[in-house]
Amino acid sequence: MSVYKRSHMCGELRESHIGQEVVLNGWIQKRRNLGGLIFCDLRDKTGITQIVFDDQVPKELFEKADTLRSEYVVGIRGRVAERESKNPDLPTGDIEVFVSDLIIYSTADTPPIYIKDDDNVDDNLRLKYRYLDLRKKKMQDNLTFRHNLAKLTRDYFSENGFTEVETPVLIKSTPEGARDYLVPSRVNRGRFYALPQSPQMFKQLLMVGGTDRYMQIVKCFRDEDLRADRQPEFTQIDLEMSFVDIDDVIEIQEGYLKRVFKEMKGVDIETPFPRITYDEAMTRYGSDKPDTRVGFELQDITELVKDCGFKVFTDAIEAGGSVRGICITGAADTYTRKKIDKLTELVKSYGARGMVWMKVTADGVSSSVNKFFSPEQLQEIADRMGAGAGDLILIISDRNKVVFDSLGFLRRHIADEMGLLDDEQYELLWVVDFPLFEYDEESGQYHAMHHPFTSPKEEDAELLKSDPMKARANAYDIVLNGVELGGGSIRIHDREMQEDMFRALSMSQEEIDEKFGFLVEAFKYGTPPHGGLAYGMDRLVMLLTGEKSIREVIAFPKNQNAQCMVSEAPGVVEEEQLEELGIRIEEEAE
Repeated sequence: MSVYKRSHMCGELRESHIGQEVVLNGWIQKRRNLGGLIFCDLRDKTGITQIVFDDQVPKELFEKADTLRSEYVVGIRGRVAERESKNPDLPTGDIEVFVSDLIIYSTADTPPIYIKDDDNVDDNLRLKYRYLDLRKKKMQDNLTFRHNLAKLTRDYFSENGFTEVETPVLIKSTPEGARDYLVPSRVNRGRFYALPQSPQMFKQLLMVGGTDRYMQIVKCFRDEDLRADRQPEFTQIDLEMSFVDIDDVIEIQEGYLKRVFKEMKGVDIETPFPRITYDEAMTRYGSDKPDTRVGFELQDITELVKDCGFKVFTDAIEAGGSVRGICITGAADTYTRKKIDKLTELVKSYGARGMVWMKVTADGVSSSVNKFFSPEQLQEIADRMGAGAGDLILIISDRNKVVFDSLGFLRRHIADEMGLLDDEQYELLWVVDFPLFEYDEESGQYHAMHHPFTSPKEEDAELLKSDPMKARANAYDIVLNGVELGGGSIRIHDREMQEDMFRALSMSQEEIDEKFGFLVEAFKYGTPPHGGLAYGMDRLVMLLTGEKSIREVIAFPKNQNAQCMVSEAPGVVEEEQLEELGIRIEEEAE
């Protein structure tokens, strides 16, 4: 079968093409037979053009056109004409093409999902038939947007002296915060590769190797629970630079993001971006990735209520926690008891055991704790919170982590419910001065908040030996509208400091050699000061396209169970393959 060599894409034709002979290829979106006329919408990745078969064409062609159904793949030759009934909602709505020849490349069964953006179909069905879902204009637009962003990224960093270098995909398993995906080795029985959670150590080795400025758009893998902005395999824009400090790294990234917003969104963003410390982010917003598009900042009322006698508050304070709240302007009437009870249930997932609410009216303050406080005490709390008539106050008392996590969630959740989050408003900021270490409640141990190669701030370097838990990291995260776009740090390049870091993490020499030996060995031979950053490319595309999930900007994503619905991965393998690898699958006990 021959193929018609198209002259135009379906979404390109305009009034300026009237009278021209054109050749189009694509899918039939729909067909309408009006007796002497057959109208079809022909679709490709660029859009839709209406094509027409009239009684002037040969009978065989008309009859052939009458067999067309949705999703048939065809090629047509015809003449562009002005459309009698114009469609202002369609870019090609002023024209139509009168067909003089038709070729049917393939027929199609009735598809299990509609090929239109607003089909409202179940997500699992969309993922199972992803190759059909991808035919939708929205999905094609997202893939094209992603392609353009990747091209811009490579162009920008190339212009700024970066070299794109591919790093290995089969690597050694090293601790990076999440479970590794392991790959058994047939050649080295009983040993395993890991798929990289990031190219962290290899990009540092590239700095040791003199690459100076490295970048890579790279696949990374983490075996962790999934959510809207997380996938088991994801894409990073990965970067590293030699002979730099934090200001150098931030300056080059701000230039990149300014160009991204200008060329991809037509938006001029101001640089430099604001910088706030980790402590300020937590105390003001309850989050290390604060959304600053709205207020509702946290207020600390611990000192005010420490002697109030209300056991819920006093117990939290005596245990070393705090009592903090947010004031939601004008929400007293909007949030009924039923809605507040729902919010209380939501914060329990962040560890909160309950929530106190207060409503300020012209007549005073009503509250869920009226019987524990006098009207004067309630008014004093409202005044400290900056609340006026019509405002709603929500208070959490617990360990600081629970308080911050709960209120950080509430301020953004409520702003979203109230329609206060404008997706066309872009608030970018840097969060800096993170703690160097964090306490893991599950393991009961301290870990490096980023990784053990993150350097402390220069003025905190001595704390690695004397009081490491007070040391701040020379680390930075870039945040857009409450979402972390990327993060990085200035790395340790001094061997003595690196040993201090390992000792602070209570690592034995055997552990160091086993987990990081090859990197430590490389550092013996002259290491430049270096630092870098990695963006979550999927998240960046998701935010710029206004999507709510990164699955909308990935061609073939996994579902919530980390399964590919198209290929049915992960799948069962033959027993012979397992034997070659020295692996035996044990049946789970019932």
